[in-house]
Amino acid sequence: MDGFVIEDPVFASMVLPNAPLQLLADGFRWLEGPVWFADHEVLLFSDIPNDRIMRWSEAGVSVFRSPSHFSNGQTRDGQGRLITCSHRHRNITRTELDGSVTVLAERFEGKRLNSPNDVVVKSDGSIWFSDPHYGINTDYEGGKQQAELPARVYRLDADGLAVVADDFEGPNGLCFSPDESLLYITESGVQFAAEPRRFIRVFEVQGKSLGPGTKFHKVEPGFADGIRCDENGNIWSSAGDGVHCISPDGKLLGKILVPHTVSNLTFGGRNRSRLFICAGQHLYAIYTNTRGCAFK
Repeated sequence: MDGFVIEDPVFASMVLPNAPLQLLADGFRWLEGPVWFADHEVLLFSDIPNDRIMRWSEAGVSVFRSPSHFSNGQTRDGQGRLITCSHRHRNITRTELDGSVTVLAERFEGKRLNSPNDVVVKSDGSIWFSDPHYGINTDYEGGKQQAELPARVYRLDADGLAVVADDFEGPNGLCFSPDESLLYITESGVQFAAEPRRFIRVFEVQGKSLGPGTKFHKVEPGFADGIRCDENGNIWSSAGDGVHCISPDGKLLGKILVPHTVSNLTFGGRNRSRLFICAGQHLYAIYTNTRGCAFK
């Protein structure tokens, strides 16, 4: 099938030969943080260097928030509120249903967070996010600032902020398995390093903490940045040549080829079967024959 690489026959049943990749919009600088609002039939996504959150719908593209304080990863909580990672302000915020913005986390043990990168919300309402140094390493994506904490992964709930993983060089994208028994986290390594550590890790969720992480899969070419899980437990990962689909046992099933490096992705649209893809300066979408993992 044109536009796809079939590594395992099962992948042929997950994509549609009559549903090609579509360019939805371009002219941005670097896209991240796609999140689908089914109740409004819109996609929000971060155009990080332009310091804005964009809104896409079938009617076109518009600015949702500017300045966005160099927002990156985004998701929704169980009440439909927008949860956002900010590089510039080094925090996690929640946009309330009335449009006001609440800061949820900005310090740990008195020290400022680095540059929260990606975020997911568990069905119990807890918020899990990665906090690498990337957003404070350059002026392009937030502004150079001094790091006060190591790169870590945190869990936020009513009891406060807690470290759940501290053995990363550069924690990045993350997603839960459908039953929330596993948490997948991408390791992107130290920025500008000659040979950075880059692979997907998987952790067993043990209540409010995580078990030891194991290496799950190494994406090549490029590396795994944003990831999402479908309802069958397959992992859909960004890559240098498009989107890779990986089985729950870590096997590459196939690829959706994209002409630009993919940074992030999310399922949305009708029945959560449309995959929205952030690829550099471009926003793409493709209909699939699978469904993204539903929020419980």
